[in-house]
Amino acid sequence: MRVLIISPTQKGIGGIAQHVQGLSNFLKKNGHKVEIISSENTLTVHIKGLKNPSFVVSAFFKTKLKRGNDIVHAHNLPAAVPMKNAAGKKVLTLHGIYSKHVELLRGKTIGNLSDSLEKDALRWADVITVISKEAYDHYTKLGFSVVHVPNAIDIPSLPSTRVRKFEKQIIFAGRLSKEKGILQLLEITKGLPNDIHLIILGSGPEENKVREIAKSKSNVHFLGYQTKQKTIELIRGSDILVQPSILEGISSTILEAMACKTPVIATNTGGNKEILVHGKSGILIQPNSQELFLNQILDLISNKQKAVKLGEEAFKQIQKYDWSNIGNLYLNIYESLL
Repeated sequence: MRVLIISPTQKGIGGIAQHVQGLSNFLKKNGHKVEIISSENTLTVHIKGLKNPSFVVSAFFKTKLKRGNDIVHAHNLPAAVPMKNAAGKKVLTLHGIYSKHVELLRGKTIGNLSDSLEKDALRWADVITVISKEAYDHYTKLGFSVVHVPNAIDIPSLPSTRVRKFEKQIIFAGRLSKEKGILQLLEITKGLPNDIHLIILGSGPEENKVREIAKSKSNVHFLGYQTKQKTIELIRGSDILVQPSILEGISSTILEAMACKTPVIATNTGGNKEILVHGKSGILIQPNSQELFLNQILDLISNKQKAVKLGEEAFKQIQKYDWSNIGNLYLNIYESLL
């Protein structure tokens, strides 16, 4: 089977990039031919506000040259336009409720425009898949036929090395942007005791604010973008992974923390509620509840037995999200189209 994957990104620790990497690796291991068109190998202007539009235009023309595809698998709305232009059966995967993300970041007017464009784009696909039940409910209510295929990780490939820099160490890894709750996390740091050290990994539009906090607080450490291997090693060596997202699909970072048996404190938004059971395999908190979030960090740091139980239960639950299971769900969809 020849599969053309179109994605705004295929590199880095972001959820879409890791999903594309995992899917591609799974397909290749199973004997299928895969080609990826992304911003990393297509002419793209890497300036805020221009990256996605420039990717859409350049990928649109690049797909014209691709023939012989059995499946064209696009990821998120920026990939839908070049998907429409490509030869082959079309699958569109949505990694969240795209218009909600746009509204949060760009305002209601742009969000409404995005919502209208989104509905048009969904009609171009032969099959629409979503990674969370929240997105499934949202698009089903709009009248679209969608298939729920959760996000996944390759558990056996995760490095086993632990990197602990501090006696009490918590970590945030992800895009430094409003929807990921990075601004809320910076508020939380104001009440963080000096002996609890927060490591922040990633890059994004709020990076300067993160740098400012890291300069002013001796227990906040910004390491910038790190390779996946180093990221996993630091997650595995940490006491807690924190993720105060405002909007979320199925977070690859949370899945990886679960596979590392690192306890997770996250907001009960989007797909977080699907992969974590509050009080059993993680701690879930309402978004924008900084004081409660901080209290949960302090409680879990001081209660090692509770932390171990959360990590062990999370490890049991994560097994169904391995690519060996999720990849076959995509193969079933592909085969149903051919």
